[in-house]
Parts: sequence; structure tokens; C-alpha cells
Amino acid sequence: MSALLDTSALGKRYRRTWALRDCTLTIPEPSIVGIAGPNGAGKSTLLGLAVGLLEPTEGAVTVCGRDPRRDPAALADIGYVAQGAPLYRGFTVGEMLDFARISNPRWDQALATELLSRSSPGTQISALSPGERAHLALALALGKRPALLLLDEPFARLDPLASRELLRLLMEGAAEIGSAVVVATRVLTDIERVCERIVLLGHGHVGLDGTVDELLASHRLLTGARRPLGRIRGVAEIVRERSSGRQLTLLVRTDGPIADPTWSVEQIGLEELLLAYMAPEELPSPQPPEPSRLRWHG
Repeated sequence: MSALLDTSALGKRYRRTWALRDCTLTIPEPSIVGIAGPNGAGKSTLLGLAVGLLEPTEGAVTVCGRDPRRDPAALADIGYVAQGAPLYRGFTVGEMLDFARISNPRWDQALATELLSRSSPGTQISALSPGERAHLALALALGKRPALLLLDEPFARLDPLASRELLRLLMEGAAEIGSAVVVATRVLTDIERVCERIVLLGHGHVGLDGTVDELLASHRLLTGARRPLGRIRGVAEIVRERSSGRQLTLLVRTDGPIADPTWSVEQIGLEELLLAYMAPEELPSPQPPEPSRLRWHG
């Protein structure tokens, strides 16, 4: 069976600047994948290449084994919500649904109507709030019953309540149709809440790729006295280091247990881990031990 999304040495250049370079990624089965990275990391470019809106400068991208630019039939397998949830603002909700119905061969009117049960068909798109527009755009994408659903910054500019409602719709809709979901976002809390696998982009390259459990299990914070660094048993790579006075803090990728008693070893959270890869100055400080509580023995 062909991978739902497969890229091989994929790159996109704008004049002299590479927005994406040597990106190799495979999503073989339905899962929820987070594409993380700061602004300019290449997240939107990757999605634009996957839906055929952009032409690769180098490498290749396929969806369900087909090139979306050279085989238009591949687009039926892709649901896409661009950043800002762009819609025809002069349409009503009902007209937008009618347009989607005649434009998509596998359109599921019952599913789309169920997902939009709280919206009035006669409401003008221009009158919808940002959360309602995002809700509609997601319902339109899910109504295609795509094999692959791509979302570009879906929670941007939404308040916490609207973000939670959109997340609920995403999880319910994806479970209903059994599609793979790729969420590109710079908001790390979004990734931690919903994603099973993380791909971190930086400067157009893949910096990390793995399940959440794999990434957390393979990274540790080490703290010890400041010293020249040699080989540390159990450490495959020193990702970041920071010194403060006589103390040295390391973020490391491990390949076994770290038994050196001169290092204090701590786990790291997902958000802290991603920030450390994205911005070296964000390497977290080890947490001081909690003070012991006094107990009453009266």
C-alpha cells in the first residue's frame, strides 16, 4: 500500500532562498502528525507542495502514491485548510456547502451537515466569527472524506473556547472518516494536546521526527559541575549546552542509561524539548527539588 504522504529530498527555493530543503518524510498510515517550527521554518511550504499549489524545486512529493500536480485525481484524497481558513465571504453557509457538494466526487453531505449542526445555512460567511469560519472550513475539508487532512495553523487567532471547539470537531471528524491528519503550527501546546507524532522543521530542514513517546524517552537534561566535555556513556549527541557560573546544563539525545553519578539526570517535557531545538536560548533550567513539608505529629 502506498504511503499517504511521502516526500523524498523535497525542496522549494524562492530566488536565492530555500524555504524547504532536503525534506524526507513518510506518513504510512492514519495518524495525527504535528509539523512544528518557528515562522519561516517551511511548514506552509511543505503543505503547499503536498496539495499541488507549489512546484518543487527539487525532490518529489506524492499523496497515496500520486503526484498532486501531475495527477489531479490525487486531490480528491486531500482535505486542506489553509492558514486563516479562506472562504468565499459573499457566500452563505448553505451556498458554501452546495459549492463543495458539486466540486467533490466523494462529498458526504450528511457528515458535513452533522458537523455544522450549530450553523444556520442562511448566515453570510462575512458575518461569521473567526472561530465559526475555522469550524466551517474544517467541516468542508472533512466532508470530502479525504485520506489525508492537512491543516495550516488551524488554531491561530482563535480564543481558547473556539480553539477547544475546533479541536473537538477535528478529533471527532478524523475518527469518523479514518483519515491521517497533519497539523502545521507554531503553537506547541496544540501539538502536545492532539498529536501522536512530531516532525520539527527548522531552516527548511527536518530536525526531529518521531512519536511523542520516542522523543521524550530519547532525551534527557543533565546537570553537573562546569567542566571540559568528553565522552558521556549513554549520550549519543549533545543537542544544547548552557553554563551558569559553575553549573553546566546539557540537553542530550541518549542511546542508553546514563549511570555517571557526577550528572543529575532529569526528564524533559515536550514543549521544552521542541523549544530547545528551535531556540537554543530556551534550554530549560533544571527544576529545584521541592522542599520537604513539615508534618504535624500532635
